[in-house]
Amino acid sequence: MELHFLKGIGPRRVQLLHQMGIDSAEELLCHFPRRYEDRTKLLTIAQLVPGEVNTLKAEITGIETQPIRKNLSLLKAILRDPTGFAVATWFNQPFLKQKLHPGQFILLTGKVQIRFGNREILVQDYELLTETSEEALGRIVPVYPSVEGLNQSVFRMAIAQVLESELHIEDYEPEAFRQKHGLIGRQEALRAIHCPDNWEILEQARRRLIFDEFFLLQLALGRMRGGEQQKKGIQHQGSEYLTRPWLAALPFKLTEAQRRVIEQVKSDMGASHSMRRLIQGDVGSGKTVVAAWALLRAVETGHQAAMMAPTEILARQHFDTLSAWFEPLGIQVGLLKGSLSSGKKNEIIEALKQGHLHIAVGTHALFQEAVVFNNLSLLVIDEQHRFGVRQRAMLEEKGITPDMLVMSATPIPRTLALTVYGDLDISSLDEMPPGRMPVQTLCILEKARPKLNALLEREIAKGFQVYIVCPLIEETELADLQNAKQLYTALSAAMPHVKVGLLHGRMNSTEKDTVMAAFEKGNIQLLVSTTVIEVGVNVPRATVMVVENAERFGLAQLHQLRGRVGRGGDQSYCILVTNTTEPISLKRLKLMTETNDGFRLAEEDMLLRGPGEFFGTRQHGLPEFRIAQLPEDRRLLEEARGAALDFLQQDPMLQKPEHEQLNILIMQKMADMVKT
Repeated sequence: MELHFLKGIGPRRVQLLHQMGIDSAEELLCHFPRRYEDRTKLLTIAQLVPGEVNTLKAEITGIETQPIRKNLSLLKAILRDPTGFAVATWFNQPFLKQKLHPGQFILLTGKVQIRFGNREILVQDYELLTETSEEALGRIVPVYPSVEGLNQSVFRMAIAQVLESELHIEDYEPEAFRQKHGLIGRQEALRAIHCPDNWEILEQARRRLIFDEFFLLQLALGRMRGGEQQKKGIQHQGSEYLTRPWLAALPFKLTEAQRRVIEQVKSDMGASHSMRRLIQGDVGSGKTVVAAWALLRAVETGHQAAMMAPTEILARQHFDTLSAWFEPLGIQVGLLKGSLSSGKKNEIIEALKQGHLHIAVGTHALFQEAVVFNNLSLLVIDEQHRFGVRQRAMLEEKGITPDMLVMSATPIPRTLALTVYGDLDISSLDEMPPGRMPVQTLCILEKARPKLNALLEREIAKGFQVYIVCPLIEETELADLQNAKQLYTALSAAMPHVKVGLLHGRMNSTEKDTVMAAFEKGNIQLLVSTTVIEVGVNVPRATVMVVENAERFGLAQLHQLRGRVGRGGDQSYCILVTNTTEPISLKRLKLMTETNDGFRLAEEDMLLRGPGEFFGTRQHGLPEFRIAQLPEDRRLLEEARGAALDFLQQDPMLQKPEHEQLNILIMQKMADMVKT
């Protein structure tokens, strides 16, 4: 059904719906309510409860506006019903004076408070009552996400027309499957999600529609994974003439977790199908050693390998580490990054093409069309959450079904791992190397800065180094936030005997490399930085990490920053500086002082901030859900994943006639995932 066939939906409203991603009547049905008003329990004015959100029906008896200051005004409506009078208040909506008039009946939802002895409602939602809308009284009424020009009555009216039409919505799961999982029909669910008769049927509708979202996602991920496993890969088999002596020569013993994961990677690389494995581990758990083993295994079996990092700083550090390990073995490692001169780039690209370069380390520069490998068999991608499925696919095209090993230093809650990395096998490095002392984490207020400075002076006097991380590069209108440039200037003046450096994202690559090289060599003792140093930087003599305005960072990000220290054998400190009084922020910071367990912090971070902000900013690969919410619906996700795996065991390619519609949906979903 076309949108313009709906009564009350003219060209302007069709355009607004298109802008919201709604292009058909079927998609309109999937524009789900964000909440519901319980109009089965309308209160009278006398029954309003201060401090709670209530809904009532009343008559408007008067309207007045009150200017407060520039760009702020109040509009107040005097209300009455048979039990008394109340005041309804709107902030900064003076235009409502033209719309609201004495004598009209209005339905209001808002928070109730007592002011000057009168009941006042801070309006969250309202509807002027007409004969049509009166029908909605005594019911559970949906409230939709909306934009200016499309109010609640427009959505309710349009969706009601679609539901009353002869639109037939098929169930793409067999009836026996629905019965097994306690799912009502999809058409019944869509009707109930928009027009629920009671809370019980509404919950059944939500369960069905949430299950659908998770089930389709897990089927798509399972199909992608199954498709990859069916591709004939490169079997890395033969003598371990490089990996075995390299492991034996390392100046430290591997943890049992590292040994276990290396065995998993070895098995994958030796198989006839392509490896698709994620290694996740806490900061300092030894992922680089596992990745290096895989790179060396590819080379000793006669192939090339590549390692991609999200930043030039991290790419250069990986290059330095791998070069130090591998060049004594005669393995040639090259660094390809955007800031190289054209001549140097062309030299590396030609060496890769001819097969003279065994391992390429780089940033997004590895995506370039000009980069051609002679015999690429392994891709290692660091900080997997920075890269999307599409970018992974672009790199895979550089070889013929190469193995892929992706790493994340951000421990990922199982719920997110199932949605973002469901097409990968997952290994966890859940053990820390011996000899590392836990980083001591403290949360302090700004007034304790003199004590903080004394700690910094003591550590620097011992020959150790310090990071100070700021949320901003320079001063902005957010004057209460510390900025790196200003702090660098202040510390340089306050500590003339200390070598202070500055690092931030607006510096060019050469400047960044110069500063980091000076810090690594000890020529800079105190480095003022933004979060450009969040990932991968390894300076064993750095023992103090100070995070300014720590409340501005997520737990996962703070844990990453904390991981920059404690990399040697000396006691290290992470100091979180804040002036916040916000309860949730204080709870998060307190948790940082209580545990160094990145997996626990990851779960808490998702609970407190939601999956969309888990990585600090919304990242590639995180699926958009229309109705499902994580982590609240994680049990249903687990059930849907199990159901999808069982489903694919019986019909791996969804080729049965009764699965035709489901197969079409999954193919579209897989195509959409590769685009993101």
